[in-house]
Amino acid sequence: MFRKVFIVALTLSISAFSAFAQTSNTQTSAQLRSAVSGQKYKIKGVIVSKESDNTYIVRDAVGVDTRVVIEPSASVRSNGGFLSNGDKYATNALVRGLNMEVEGRGDSSGAVTVNKVRFDKTNLMTAQSIDARVAPAEERLTVAEQNAQRISGQIDELMAISNAAKGGAKAAQDTADAAVAGVNATNKRITDLDDFVVQTTATINFKVNSAVLSPEAKAQLDQIAAAAGGLKGYMIEVTGYASAEGSTAKNKALSERREKVVREYLIDNHNVSLRRFTPSYGFGELQAVADNSTREGREQNRRVEIKLLVSRGLNTNVEVKQSNDINEDR
Repeated sequence: MFRKVFIVALTLSISAFSAFAQTSNTQTSAQLRSAVSGQKYKIKGVIVSKESDNTYIVRDAVGVDTRVVIEPSASVRSNGGFLSNGDKYATNALVRGLNMEVEGRGDSSGAVTVNKVRFDKTNLMTAQSIDARVAPAEERLTVAEQNAQRISGQIDELMAISNAAKGGAKAAQDTADAAVAGVNATNKRITDLDDFVVQTTATINFKVNSAVLSPEAKAQLDQIAAAAGGLKGYMIEVTGYASAEGSTAKNKALSERREKVVREYLIDNHNVSLRRFTPSYGFGELQAVADNSTREGREQNRRVEIKLLVSRGLNTNVEVKQSNDINEDR
């Protein structure tokens, strides 16, 4: 008899979980753009949903979603330096959490048919790593929903048995308590989902041969630390770069010093735990964002990129932001 009561509680728990998931999806939905047929579009945002190997939902910085359909002949590449066009990728390599820029035209369905896709290679690697960890968790939730459907037909019968049990009032209370415990356990599973997205990005530039933070750069890092402090689950990715001045080995070491000084500032001044940082790296003169043959290009390449990654499971109201770049005096 008590076993049957427990099954009732478990069934109610799974049903409560399904209702919670539907509410969460409603809260995180955004306005879907209806593209004008034939009009050119250039959209920069993050992939929030993958509908097929060539169809994605991209959310821009102001929270507007656009359905993009990538043509079979589209140019899908990572950003390259002045000597490279970047690496080619298959369309199905793109995953949720990837920041990218697309160009195309509106079609008759309201989507944007895309013929050009660009993104940072390191951003793709981070997004793929996170997506590989999220997919198994989603599959487990799907199995739970299927189990709920299989036993849903028994709910009426089990409820009648529960109400007829000896000590009806106490049994009903025990059933309610078990259901609440089940809902709490289900909610904990939801909060444990390892679903990270890039919420904020920032770029800090440096003087020639320098790894010293300016007051303006420190203020920008203070803002990132303040934003992270209000989150329950987050990670910080820090990558350093250098221009092509000097030897390759020297530029490699300089980029490592730059990413190190950013991490140390966040640790020493804001008590950010070491476990909050993803493995940091200095790329040297690789992955340039501008032409190293010009002064302006070299100034842009002397930089550190910072990404604040947040867990959507622990932070239901995640807003993807792009912070203003902080440029030091050169």
